[in-house]
Amino acid sequence: MVRSIRLLAGVLCALISAAVAAQPPAQNYPTRPVRLLIPFAPGGATDIIARMIEPQMSRALGQQVVVDNRPGAAGNIAVELTAQAQPNGYTLLVGNISTNSINPILFAGRMKVNAIKDLAGVTKLVAIPNFILGSPKLPANTLQEAIAYAKQRPGQLNYQAPLGSYSHLDMLALQAAAGIKMVLLPSRGAGETLPALLRGDIHITESNVASNIGAVRAGQIKAFAVTSEKRLDELPNVPTMAEAGFPGIGSLNWNGIFAPARTPKPIVARLYAVAVAAMKELEAEGVLAKRQTPLSISESPAAFDAYVVSEMRRWDKIIKDNKVKID
Repeated sequence: MVRSIRLLAGVLCALISAAVAAQPPAQNYPTRPVRLLIPFAPGGATDIIARMIEPQMSRALGQQVVVDNRPGAAGNIAVELTAQAQPNGYTLLVGNISTNSINPILFAGRMKVNAIKDLAGVTKLVAIPNFILGSPKLPANTLQEAIAYAKQRPGQLNYQAPLGSYSHLDMLALQAAAGIKMVLLPSRGAGETLPALLRGDIHITESNVASNIGAVRAGQIKAFAVTSEKRLDELPNVPTMAEAGFPGIGSLNWNGIFAPARTPKPIVARLYAVAVAAMKELEAEGVLAKRQTPLSISESPAAFDAYVVSEMRRWDKIIKDNKVKID
């Protein structure tokens, strides 16, 4: 009798073990903390979005989501770390317009990974407008006045942006359209923009609304224009780029979550559901509107992948038209 009970217990244990092993990966995922890599220094839009979504994702996943800033190499360090990580859902990337649609073109042949083949999109999160900003030390109060001032001083004014970023390319396009020449001071991210403007180290530049709206409201720095289609409700006196005379110039800084390629689809689907729910919660609470980070989620992970490819095609043309090369 005892022997029979032991045999039955052994069979039951084997069946339970087999059932656990056969469970989809997402059913047990995650069992430990998840790293969320940020390609830039703290303070920029990508960092802000990651820290906004972290509490909701941690609660939904039942494990701590750890924000890990890994700036450097125009964001390529974090991209490469994510692409080379084990495809198990424990290393994710909050990438953006620069790291995932511009860098693969500018740094083609020099990156250790292929940003399309080696990363899997989870979802787009937001599409953030940008300001054309001026230092408080600049004697100009409109974009046209700033351009006139720059025209009188060719090569004497500075602007700041990560090398090869959308803000770098947008500023090149603005200079070409306005007929001015400015000097680029490379930075690691938008978090460096405000201090540099306040010091007067840079004169005119493009930077995201989320990182700078507080300083603009306080009158610490000047907002000459905004890249959104409509004026911001909070700053109705700041014109759009079209109203300022430069339609079609300026970008929306989208941010999204990526996982290593070959991450099991059930895990990607779980992350998509969690991220979308978190963003909708933030929108409902008014957090996104307060931080000027408009919701822009993808219909599916596959739709996000397709969007990134379309963005790469757009920037490929802009880069070629402006003959931009990163040595």
